Amino acid sequence: MTTNGISISVNHASPVPPYEQLRAQLADLIAVGRLGQGTRLPSVRQLASDLGLANNTVVRAYRELETAGLVRSRRGSGTQVIAPSATTDIKAKLAEHATNYAAAARQLNATDEETLAAIRHALATLDTS
Repeated sequence: MTTNGISISVNHASPVPPYEQLRAQLADLIAVGRLGQGTRLPSVRQLASDLGLANNTVVRAYRELETAGLVRSRRGSGTQVIAPSATTDIKAKLAEHATNYAAAARQLNATDEETLAAIRHALATLDTS
């Protein structure tokens, strides 16, 4: 699906839930400035229809973006991008990547300790590079 010249897609065969794929893509587009402050996101119904998703899937993605402070939803005026502060932006990006990593770890049936150990190892490897 393309909106405002931005392409969004959902891989229905992916182990990552569709709402999370959508949330992550939109959060990335907001983080890099491709969706700037005040940009109005497509309506829930329109985006769900364009991507072949249930309305509730889009609602959940939008709700998670709102919780992260990236968008604001108002009944009657839709969902708009809000500009997060630099600190919020970093925290939002970290939270997004952590969520993606945690979802992937769950799909692999990794324990919490195995998951955290992998992160510690990756950080240690970067520190020695």
